[in-house]
Amino acid sequence: MFSYIWPIALAVLSNVFYHICARSMPEGINPLASLTVTYLVGAVASGILFCVLHKDASLIREYSKLNWVPFVFGLTLVGLEVGFIYAYKAGWQISTAAIAQSAFLAVALAFTGLLLYHESLTINKVLGIFICLIGLGLINYK
Repeated sequence: MFSYIWPIALAVLSNVFYHICARSMPEGINPLASLTVTYLVGAVASGILFCVLHKDASLIREYSKLNWVPFVFGLTLVGLEVGFIYAYKAGWQISTAAIAQSAFLAVALAFTGLLLYHESLTINKVLGIFICLIGLGLINYK
């Protein structure tokens, strides 16, 4: 059970700090400049964790297994970071930006699952999509 729960718990906790950091970005700094430090710290932390958790493994040997995914993933992460930083700079509240993004993401991933991975689009998923869209209207209604 623990092996099922801890990854989601880590993702939620990390996401809370992610949004706190994105919302707290210094006003005068260019988000892309700050992300160079962010990703440098992330690269160093990943390297250290790799060495600590996999003592007999080789980064060079692991790099030989790379395909296109880590490169596109890196670009995707930059888009994610910059999108949230600019959303907060534009005035989005921390309590609604992630909810709005997640609702749109849930809809997009339902169709991505259907088209790319042949997952079923059940009535429950369709109802969930409508609930997401209704929720978007409710949190943005003034």
